[in-house]
Amino acid sequence: MDKKNVRYNILTVIVYIIGIILLIQLFNLQIVHGEEYLQKSSSRLTRENTIVAARGDILDRNGNTLAGTFNQYSVEIYKSKIDTQTLNNTLLKVVQVLESNEDTYKDEFPIKMDPIEFTISDEKLKNWLKDNNLNENSSAEDVLQKYKKKYEINNSNIKEVRKIIAIRYGIETEGYSSMSSYTIAKNISTKSVAVFEEQNLEFPGVSISTSSVRKYLRGNLASHTLGYIGEINEEELKNTEGYSMNDYIGKAGIEYVFEPYLRGKNGKKQTDMSIDGTTTGEYITEEAVQGSDVVLTIDANLQAATETALKNNIEKIKTGGFSETRDVKAGAAVVLDVKTGEVLALASYPDFEPELFVNGISTEKWNEYTNGEESALVNRAIQSAYAPGSIFKMVSAIAGLETGAINSTETIYDTGVYPGGYNPKCWIYSSYGRGHGALNVSGAIKNSCNYYFYEVITRMGIENLEKYATYFGLGQKTNIELPGEVSGTLAGKTLYDKLGQTWYYGNSLSAVIGQAENNFTPIQMARYIAMLANGGKDVKVSIVKDIIDANGTSLGKDEIEKYTKEKLNLTEINNEDLNIKKENLSVVLEGMKSVTTETGGTAYGVFRDFDIEVGGKTGSAEAGGNVNAWFVGFAPYDNPEIAIVVMVENGAHGSYTAEVTKEIIEQHFKLKEEAKEDVTAKPYTEQQNN
Repeated sequence: MDKKNVRYNILTVIVYIIGIILLIQLFNLQIVHGEEYLQKSSSRLTRENTIVAARGDILDRNGNTLAGTFNQYSVEIYKSKIDTQTLNNTLLKVVQVLESNEDTYKDEFPIKMDPIEFTISDEKLKNWLKDNNLNENSSAEDVLQKYKKKYEINNSNIKEVRKIIAIRYGIETEGYSSMSSYTIAKNISTKSVAVFEEQNLEFPGVSISTSSVRKYLRGNLASHTLGYIGEINEEELKNTEGYSMNDYIGKAGIEYVFEPYLRGKNGKKQTDMSIDGTTTGEYITEEAVQGSDVVLTIDANLQAATETALKNNIEKIKTGGFSETRDVKAGAAVVLDVKTGEVLALASYPDFEPELFVNGISTEKWNEYTNGEESALVNRAIQSAYAPGSIFKMVSAIAGLETGAINSTETIYDTGVYPGGYNPKCWIYSSYGRGHGALNVSGAIKNSCNYYFYEVITRMGIENLEKYATYFGLGQKTNIELPGEVSGTLAGKTLYDKLGQTWYYGNSLSAVIGQAENNFTPIQMARYIAMLANGGKDVKVSIVKDIIDANGTSLGKDEIEKYTKEKLNLTEINNEDLNIKKENLSVVLEGMKSVTTETGGTAYGVFRDFDIEVGGKTGSAEAGGNVNAWFVGFAPYDNPEIAIVVMVENGAHGSYTAEVTKEIIEQHFKLKEEAKEDVTAKPYTEQQNN
C-alpha cells in the first residue's frame, strides 16, 4: 500500500471518530439531559439593554462645568409569568417604597382622592369615559370600582387600590413585555434604588435602569452659547445615522454644533432573569464610551458679570433711570480678547433656561420664549444685525487717513449744515443751531461730528470706505463656532450692484456715519474694535478652545476649524492685510480715548473717575422708529487686552450703555487680580494633540 492510500485511510478514520463523538454529544443533549435543559431554558429569560453613554461636559476656559451629565435612576417593570395578585401586590410595594423616599411616580389616571373626584374638565371627561367604554354618567367612585374589578384588585383600602390602578392604567395605556419595560418612575432617589436592589426577590419583574441626564449647572448662564438638547424628532431621526426614537440630540448652540463629539458611544448589557422576572445575573457585553468634553473660551464669572450688567442696564433704561423712560426689552454684549480673538463673554438678553428643554418644554414656557420680536431664543450677539451709527466712524476715519483724503493735523470746519448732496445736518445743529467748528480727526471722533465725515466721504469716495470696512470684517460672518450667525450688510456700490440699483452721492453721506444699509452684528463690531486696538491685525473669532475625548486626547484647533467649517457651511475668510499705518491708528485711538477722558466726550461722565484708562465710542442709530444704543471700547488704553461691545435695542443714547462696559472692565481686571493671588488656581491648559 502506497503512502497516499495510508494518509487517505487515516483521514477517513478521523472523520468517522469526530462524527461518532458529535452523535454521542447530540444524544446526550437531547435524550439524556433534554428534559433538564428544557426546564432550564423555560425558566430563564435573557434580554439585552442599551447602556446610554454619558454625554460630554461643556466647560469654561478655567475648567468650570457649565453643562454636565449626571446619572439618573428609573424604576421599570417587565412582563413576567406571575399571577395578577402578585403583580398588584408588587406594584403597591413599589409605590410605597417610592413614597417613603418622597419620589414621585407616573400617574395619569384622572381621579384623585380626598374627595374622590375627576381631575379633568367636563369635555375631556366625556371623551375619556367614551374611549374607555364607560357610562357617560359614571361618578368617580363608580369608575374607581370598575377599574378595581377590571384589574382584580383585592385590597380593601381604597387609597391602596387607587395607587395600584395608577400603575396598571399606565401599563395598559403604554404597554410592556418581557423585552420592553414600562417606566414607573424616573429620577428616583438612591434610597429607593438601594431598596429595590437589596430586596430584588420581593419585586419580581422590577428593574432599575441608569441613564444620563443633562444638567446646566449655572441655570440660564450662557444659554445662547450652550444651547440645549431634547428628544430626537422624526425629521432628525430620518437625517441622522446611529440614533433611535427616545434618544436625545443637541438642538441649539454648542450642544447642536458639536453633537457628534458630545454624544459618545452607547454600550450593551445582558440581563438574565428567572421566569417570574427576578434578575439572576447582569453582564456588560459592550462598554459605553463617554462623549468628549468641549472647552469654551468664555470665563464663567466674566460671563455672569456681563449678563447681569446688561440686564440691569436694560431695566434702568426701561424704568427711567437715565431721565427718560424707554420701551426696551432686548440687547447684547460681547467681550473679546484683542490679541487672540477668543470670546471671553457673549450675552444676549432676554435669555432662557436650557434645562427646561431636556424633558420637553411646556407650551406656556415655549410661548413665553418665542414671543414676537423679543424672542428669548434669538442670540442677538450673532443672529441679529443692527445699524451701527457713530461707532462706524472709526473705520471711516481710518479709510480717510490711509487714502490721504485727510491727515492727522488738518481741521475741517463744521458749520452745522453740510453744503453737498441733500445738505445733511450735523447732530449738534438740531440741538444748538450751530456746528462744532474746526475739528481734526481725533476731535471729530470725540465729538462724533457728522459734518467732518461728510467731507471725508466726499473726498475719498464710497469704494475706499467699502474696502476698509470689509477689511475690518463688517458685513461678513466672523465664523464663530455657533449656528445661525448672520453676515449683516455693508452699504455701498457692491451691495447696490447685486440689487441692480444705482448708488448716489447722497447714499454715501448716510453710509459714512453708519446709516444707510449698514447693519452689523455685535460680534462683528467686537472683532472690528479688537482689530483697531491690536494694531490693525486680523483676528479669528472663536468660542471653542478645545475638545478633549474620554482618553484625555485633544482634538486640536485645526481639526475643530475643519469640522466647524463643514458643519456650518462656512466660507473661508481671506482678507488681504492692508498694513494700516501705526500713526493713523494712533490718532483714531486718541479720539476714542478722549470720548472717555476729556470734558465734552460723550462717555466722559461715566469714566471720568475710573482707575483704568479706556478707549471708547458711543453710537445712536435710528432703526424703524427706534434708536438703538451702542457703546464700543477697549482697555487698558496703553496695552489693550479686551474689546467690549454693548448694544441695547431702542436704548436711545450710547452713553447709557457705557455703564455696562465699565462694569465688565472692572470685573475682568478684578478676576485677573484674583487669579494671580490664588496660587492654587489651576486653569485649563491646552493639551498637545497626540
